[in-house]
Amino acid sequence: MDPNPRPSSRAYQLHPARSSIVDLFNLYLGTQKRVTALNRELPPRNEQFLLDFGQLQSQFADQDQLRSVTESILISLVVPCSGHAPRAEFLLFALRSLCSIGYINWDTFLPSLLSSVSSAEMSVGQGNQAVTSVSSTSLSPSGMLPSSSTIHNSSTFQSSNPASPLPSVHGISSPAQSATDPSPCVALSPVKSSDISCSGQQSTMRVNSTIRDNTVSCLRQLCCKIILTGLDFNLKPVTYAEIFNHMLNWLVNWDQRQQESDVAKSWRPDKALIECLHSCLDVIWLLVEEDKCRVPFYELLRSGLQFIENIPDDEALFTLILEIHRRRDMMAMHMQMLDQHLQCPTFGTHRFLSQTTSPISGEAVANLRYSPIMYPSVLGEPLHGEDLANSIQRGSLDWERALRCIRHALRTTPSPDWWKRVLLVAPCYRPHPQGPSAGAVFTSEMICEATIDRIVELLKLTNSEINCWQEWLVFSDIFFFLMKNGCIDFVDFVDKLILRLIEGDNHILRTNHVTWLLAQIIRVELVMNALTSDPRKMETTRKILSFHKEDRSSDPSNSQSILLDFISSCQNLRIWSLNTSTREYLNNEQLQKGKQIDEWWRLAGKALTGSSIGVATCTSGALLGGTTGVGSEGVAVVAGSFSGMGKTKVDSSTTTTGERMMDYVTLDDRSIGMFWVMSYTMAQPAIDTVMNWFSSAGAAELIPGSHLQSNERVMVMKEISPLPMSLLSGFSLHLCMKLAFQMEESLFTGQVVPSIALVETYTRLLLIAPHSLFRSHFSHLSQRYPAILSKPGATLLVLEILNYRLLPLYRYQGKGKTLMYDVTKIVSALKGKRGDHRAFRLAENLCMNLILSLRDPFQVKKEGKGPTEFTETLNRITVITLAIIIKTRGIAEADHLPYLQTMLEQIMATSQHTWSEKTLRYFPSLLREAMSGRIDKKNLAIQAWQQAETTVIAQCTNLLLSSGDSSYVMTYISHSFPMHRQYLCAAACMLMHGHPDNINVANLARVLRDFSPEEVTSNIYTMVDVLLHHIHMELQHGHSLQDLLSKACANLAFFIWTNELLPLDILLLALIDRDDDSHALRIVISLLDKQELQQRVKLFCMNRGSPEHWLYAGIFKRADLQKALGNHLSWKERYPVFFDDAAARLLPVIPLVVYRLIENDATDQADRVLAMYSQLLAYHPLRFTFVRDILAYFYGHLPGKLIVRILNILDFGKIPFSESFLKHMSSSNPVICPPLDYFATLLLGLVNNVIPPINTNSKSGSMGDTSNNTLRATHNKTPAASQSGPTNASEGQKSFYQTQDPGTFTQLVLETAVIEILSLPVPATQIVSSLVQIIVHIQSTLIQSSNGLHGPPNGVGQGSVLPTSPSGGSTDSLSASRSSASVSGINTSNFVSRSGYTCQQLSCLLIQACGLLLAQLPPDFHKQLYIEASRLIKESWWLTDGKRSLGELDSAVGYALLDPTWAAQDNTSTAIGNIVALLHAFFSNLPQEWLEATHLIIKHLRPVTSVAMLRIAFRIMGPLLPRLSNAHSLFNKTLSLLLNIMVDVFGRNSQPATPVEASEIADLIDFLHHAVHYEGQGGPVQASSKPRPEVLALCGRASESLRPDIQHLLSHLKTDINSSIYAATHPKLVQNPS
Repeated sequence: MDPNPRPSSRAYQLHPARSSIVDLFNLYLGTQKRVTALNRELPPRNEQFLLDFGQLQSQFADQDQLRSVTESILISLVVPCSGHAPRAEFLLFALRSLCSIGYINWDTFLPSLLSSVSSAEMSVGQGNQAVTSVSSTSLSPSGMLPSSSTIHNSSTFQSSNPASPLPSVHGISSPAQSATDPSPCVALSPVKSSDISCSGQQSTMRVNSTIRDNTVSCLRQLCCKIILTGLDFNLKPVTYAEIFNHMLNWLVNWDQRQQESDVAKSWRPDKALIECLHSCLDVIWLLVEEDKCRVPFYELLRSGLQFIENIPDDEALFTLILEIHRRRDMMAMHMQMLDQHLQCPTFGTHRFLSQTTSPISGEAVANLRYSPIMYPSVLGEPLHGEDLANSIQRGSLDWERALRCIRHALRTTPSPDWWKRVLLVAPCYRPHPQGPSAGAVFTSEMICEATIDRIVELLKLTNSEINCWQEWLVFSDIFFFLMKNGCIDFVDFVDKLILRLIEGDNHILRTNHVTWLLAQIIRVELVMNALTSDPRKMETTRKILSFHKEDRSSDPSNSQSILLDFISSCQNLRIWSLNTSTREYLNNEQLQKGKQIDEWWRLAGKALTGSSIGVATCTSGALLGGTTGVGSEGVAVVAGSFSGMGKTKVDSSTTTTGERMMDYVTLDDRSIGMFWVMSYTMAQPAIDTVMNWFSSAGAAELIPGSHLQSNERVMVMKEISPLPMSLLSGFSLHLCMKLAFQMEESLFTGQVVPSIALVETYTRLLLIAPHSLFRSHFSHLSQRYPAILSKPGATLLVLEILNYRLLPLYRYQGKGKTLMYDVTKIVSALKGKRGDHRAFRLAENLCMNLILSLRDPFQVKKEGKGPTEFTETLNRITVITLAIIIKTRGIAEADHLPYLQTMLEQIMATSQHTWSEKTLRYFPSLLREAMSGRIDKKNLAIQAWQQAETTVIAQCTNLLLSSGDSSYVMTYISHSFPMHRQYLCAAACMLMHGHPDNINVANLARVLRDFSPEEVTSNIYTMVDVLLHHIHMELQHGHSLQDLLSKACANLAFFIWTNELLPLDILLLALIDRDDDSHALRIVISLLDKQELQQRVKLFCMNRGSPEHWLYAGIFKRADLQKALGNHLSWKERYPVFFDDAAARLLPVIPLVVYRLIENDATDQADRVLAMYSQLLAYHPLRFTFVRDILAYFYGHLPGKLIVRILNILDFGKIPFSESFLKHMSSSNPVICPPLDYFATLLLGLVNNVIPPINTNSKSGSMGDTSNNTLRATHNKTPAASQSGPTNASEGQKSFYQTQDPGTFTQLVLETAVIEILSLPVPATQIVSSLVQIIVHIQSTLIQSSNGLHGPPNGVGQGSVLPTSPSGGSTDSLSASRSSASVSGINTSNFVSRSGYTCQQLSCLLIQACGLLLAQLPPDFHKQLYIEASRLIKESWWLTDGKRSLGELDSAVGYALLDPTWAAQDNTSTAIGNIVALLHAFFSNLPQEWLEATHLIIKHLRPVTSVAMLRIAFRIMGPLLPRLSNAHSLFNKTLSLLLNIMVDVFGRNSQPATPVEASEIADLIDFLHHAVHYEGQGGPVQASSKPRPEVLALCGRASESLRPDIQHLLSHLKTDINSSIYAATHPKLVQNPS
């Protein structure tokens, strides 16, 4: 909507006064003689104009229309008169004269003028001609030039450029036409086109261009003079905005010759152009001058004006650009964290912030691309995106930061899901052109360089005689994943690798590890294409072959050495088969060596062929039997080996034709090595050998239970040992993929039930290579075998594999939610299906585990709409999980908050449960408020029971009495009311009267089996309610509580153990959910104390073997179906169990029982339960997470004895607890806070193992010696480092299967530190105080540690990525002796050397580590951090020292808050700088929801009475605002807080000790403008960014309390369209000005 509506142009054209006014102007312009003049040839004097106009004015009544016509004519005259100085001067005089009598409305005149000028310039650009000057021969008597009313609004000519904050920055310029193009012959210039010399194209272009630009410059200069006249008056904000936009356009496009390169070479700006530039600058300065503040200076900061190309050599323009740079840099500082360049994901947490630029729907959440790092923009905003990543200069700080992130990822192996979200397909592999991705922050060049860096690291470790085979295996998995997904350009990778290894350092490549790595990927489709069809295939092949190194010193008995010795041969053979044209490059010696593999295989087959039945003879050594055949690759397939492969095993039950089985468990190293080699050359024979191993023991018929009458034969593979991890790990990834597919075919489609060994080996395969081999089973199997899930056996097997083997893998992959949705569909389909209990209960138990494993809020439905498909049990589990997530980890993203409420509504719509007050008091406030208003429906349930009791008891008497007629069962099933069926078990309890023998078990069992699973669940919950109600009623009748509880337990035992009619896990959950009744938990404890259950658990643990199933080398024992699952679940089932067991179903339940006992202050009982079931909890797939979460959930409420019991759940030998922690917990007086040395070494452990290393390479392509610090924690430990790092964990990089919970070794180390902190029996106050005390004095402490008091010997070191320190900050104001005193209590001996860093680097990284650690702790610690930080800031001596001058104080504050890494290098760091850096590191790792409490630090700092303290507060909170762009309420809260402290200092009633000018906080004013625009956009400021009206209103209210001079600078941040350009140009506010 245009705030300045203009009359119709046609009305102006036809107005009777128009002709007279035109004649009057023509007369004074000298273009037409005055008809009535008496013999005057010259134009009249200017002073006469106003009198003449007055006479003309008196002839017309409608003065408003006359004024509009006059404005229109004036505008039409500007263009033709601009090139004629006298006429232009007269126009200016006429304007001033008409203005003096109020005849110019500047708010309509100036926008129309600018629009007219833009239109004229457009026509000039299109016609490659100059604009017309006025001459007597070119003007018509009727009106000279067309009216400006025909020109569109200026916005028509502004191109929106998203890269530039203002729409007008790259506006009206258009490509110039060449001289050969047809050009309209419109006479717009005194110089006619026919007069232009046509001697050549160059001269034509030069003449045209010169004429055009002179004319445009004159036109713009005249326009600026008119605008300067208008700026003497108060205009509307929208007019100022339009003027500002046009001035910026003209400045940015000052050089119209940018596309005329030949002309531009010989061109220099002429006088007219320079004067035009100066006029524009005059207007700009007037608009942004602080006295008037017509336009905020911030508009210049976001304009991009300082980045115009081809800046003229002009001092005035340079002065403006310099000022923009200066103020932009100051503003950007507030947006960036201290140590911004060090902020990098640690992968110690699973959370990676998405930083989405706009609110997103629930459906889109799953498809988000996460941004692990942000690049700061010129305005300080965090930015991401493919375009941005591509613009990062190689070797820059941002490039190094990106590589630091990728290198860390390659070492710490975050999930493939993370990689897929942040990486892109390399450009050469993209099938079709596609737009850039907004979420990607890494380019393929970055990935390639980091990958080569990692190879160099591993080669250096290998060359130093360190056994890093495990690291190579882990890396090859990621490398295969990256190459297969096209994230690395293979040809480019080989080129750069050869430069780095062969030409760059001839001594680093001494082994065949690189050849082995390339052999892993040589069968990848993209790689094969590069070697067969790429134009550079010959060169690439030659380079690949050049990596081969002949290792004469290899150990012939070592499996790895054998593989590396033969790998070149394998590679040569593969290339030979790929491309005939590249065979000339192949090494004939290696090809011949390949025959040794065939010979090895042939001899094994020949030896087997000559052996007799039952006897294994072989001259080469003891031979293991096997199956001989011909493989698909044309070589003899023998399931065996030779040369000392182990002892002979002969199974007489199966070896009737000479077949023997191979015992892979006892293979020696040489045999393993040769078999690995074969996996690279003869994959299919190797696969056949493995598969034959599993079938070699034969099969047996499964005998059905006595209760089953079935003619169907079920054949089961006999058990045999699974393949060990040591053997599987050396297989080629190509073989592993094919083997996994073949195993799946045997597992899920075979006619014989697979052995546990086959299933176990299959899962081990997936755990070994989680990046390369992971598949989402339900979608993967459905695609391969569409009817697979219709087979009950296959469904059961998939569910068992997922529930008891692959749950941590799915969580690591980030696929837990997807799997939960898939399993929920199965649960939903089965819960109403009658009689199908086994699959349902298994799926429900899996769903419980999945829900409890999630660490972020989630939607209960994938689509996000409609009621939940969860069962009642799952609904309750979901609520508990949400409480744990929110309280212990927080809500990571603002995007999660909107659908959290929807999720709760979906759950509560179908759940009848009401949580007890004791449970609710531990809920996070967000959840407690949502739950507290629910109506308790338990009384209604009891009333419903009482109403139906008579009928139900009558029915159940006929059904359940011992003498009951069995035929009545069908009658009951067919005719009983559905509403009455839920009372069956409750009625059975009532009919027992303490004597379960009274019940007809057979009838009850038949009915329960015929029920749907949902009906059985309903029976359990109802029975618990009725049972507890019955106990209360009986107590009122004087019965003994002990007797009543004993009878209740006996009745429940009848259902659970005696007859196995109900699932124990659901019954326990139903009881603990009724903790509002004091008897429920007593019954739970009684049931858990029962010997029957203890024996069941003991038997399960004995049969299951080690919890680390992947290490088990023995033969698995299959449990009997009925014994494992009980009568209820197994009654009609024949498919055997693999890992499932009723005891295993308790794994998700026991932790919830412990939670509920603690909530009810029954900590002693919780201790007993943990002690009783500690052996079972060892099998919990996520027990480490359970320990971490329960300590965080109940922090401050757990007695020390229970904490120790909880810790004992863990296997201390595999958890990297620090020695000092273990000593402290076992000391006689652990209540005393540990010394500072403990906390310092804890932080050092995080620096060494969690924080991404700072590499020492200073330039791209040169790695430098990084092994001493990049792998310092794992391979280069000194004896003194034992306290800081893992004491019990094995050294070297961990495979995923070794750290399945929590997922990566970095997560393990970080969360172990969290567990240590949470377990300390001292209050959070002391812990936070100790950590902050270390950080405040960290630099001086480290300097003393490494060099005494003499400072660092080598400065920062060559490899530092820390920037050079700026000069500034006087020693008087900083006084290092007063601000940087070292902290006592830290054993500083060798502290720096234990890290591998210089003391300057280490100090910054320790601050990062402390912030990261504190962010993982519960909010109790955060509150203490805010209190402690604000106290130290307020007590800082140079803030409290009254003798310091204002300038000295500001200098000190500015120096402290620029970047403490600078101060660290100068050894002049300040306490405030370190604290602010700590807070920023803390904020950057904090989940979104926990940012709510950040305002506490400012509240503790208030009252703020000085500009110095105001700057500190802004510096602390500034970097938070980008994170709050989508959390509007929290943003408003934070912004309001900053405005309030500004009022403290600059309020109307405040009286500062020293007067401060408003200009001294110009950077804070600019920052507030920027933050408001950033939030309005929901991300980085764009051309169309506008503040939200709510925020403008908030700023407007706050500014009313400020001093007038400060209020003036914020005048545009309000909703008044008459004073604010933002309000005047905001569609919502213009339409609704109220």
